[in-house]
Amino acid sequence: MTKTSSDDVSQAQIPLSPSQVKPPPDGGLKAWTQSVMGHLVCFNTWGYLASFGVFQSYYQNELGVSESAISWVGSIQIFLIFFVGTFSGRALDAGLFRPVFCAGVLLQVLGVFMTSLATSYWQLILAQGLCTGLGSGLQFCPTMGLVATYFDQRRVFAVAFALVGSGTGGMVFPGLVKGLLPTLGFGWTMRVVGFVMLATSLPAIGLLQTRLPPRKSGPLVELAAFRDPVYTLFIVGIWLNFWGMYFAVYYLGAFGRTVIGFSYSESTNLIIVLNGAAVVGRLVPAYLASFHLGPLNTIIPLAAAAGVLMLCWAAVHSSAGLYAFAVLYGFCANGLQGMWPPTLSSLITDLSRAGTRIGMGFTIVSFACLTGPPLGGALVAKAHGYIGAQMWAGVAILLGSLVLLGARTAKVGWRILVKV
Repeated sequence: MTKTSSDDVSQAQIPLSPSQVKPPPDGGLKAWTQSVMGHLVCFNTWGYLASFGVFQSYYQNELGVSESAISWVGSIQIFLIFFVGTFSGRALDAGLFRPVFCAGVLLQVLGVFMTSLATSYWQLILAQGLCTGLGSGLQFCPTMGLVATYFDQRRVFAVAFALVGSGTGGMVFPGLVKGLLPTLGFGWTMRVVGFVMLATSLPAIGLLQTRLPPRKSGPLVELAAFRDPVYTLFIVGIWLNFWGMYFAVYYLGAFGRTVIGFSYSESTNLIIVLNGAAVVGRLVPAYLASFHLGPLNTIIPLAAAAGVLMLCWAAVHSSAGLYAFAVLYGFCANGLQGMWPPTLSSLITDLSRAGTRIGMGFTIVSFACLTGPPLGGALVAKAHGYIGAQMWAGVAILLGSLVLLGARTAKVGWRILVKV
């Protein structure tokens, strides 16, 4: 009897080999529950980050700080969600998902509540930039990795549905700020935002469950990856895309107020429309990439269209034109943002190196997100207008789309009718 019990315990402590791990269910209640919980995580992380345009306009008026300086607050958040994600994503491999995720929720909510007490620029950098960004980074990448483990054929769509949370959060949080700020003031408005984050994080803490046993991760850096022209060209192209892409996300509301003459409430509506387009912009490209075109064939026209739209923004001089730009650019930019991780993973032929190479891509792109919006703000201040920044951002995104086309050529040559 004792011997049998001891044998059972010893067998339970032996980790499962890859051959013993069951294939992903690719559907079912538990699998789709993980996707829904991933949606809530993106609601709180990317949805809050995508709402920074609301704060950009408010901080410029209340703090008297330059556009470029304010942009650093939002840029630090996006930088950290990618940069920290490089390391936090490995927590899933190591079996440490839950403590890392809970630490992320704690830091994010703490950062929002500390933002409610901030009265100076450096306090916003620490609270909204560093603390919230670090918390978002600890949540986002491990959760997306967890959702992906439950799906096979439906993986791109399931992850895309989770990423749609950036659109729903990007509508809800600006709406809260718009409705509560005039009556409650900045402090209590941010506390309400923090309570909403806490309430939507609790189901995720309870229902997100890892499916795979802990496993050893690869190295953090693999320099040999850059000998692959497809990988290198793709990373350079995405870097250029992200360098210019977030300028409109941050400055669209400020442009509406200073150039078109919008009120703060109207400029907030503009941010809501921009983020609302993400709902369609995430799902439609994911469907086309999964079942018809392939991810690389889908992301290239999205990048080219986003670059052209950024250049066309310079010709917008009416409220109707600005709303049209918000819808179209919101669709293309969010489609581009949602498609680049699955596209990168599809280009990596050696799956044993996928985690390392995707992590390297996240790290490199994080620096584009860190420097792009502040550079755009500096160009706005230098020219006393938006035309220079719009041209820089549009050209950067278009150059990125051409480099992505080069990556496709390196992959399949000049063949057109190839799903890749």
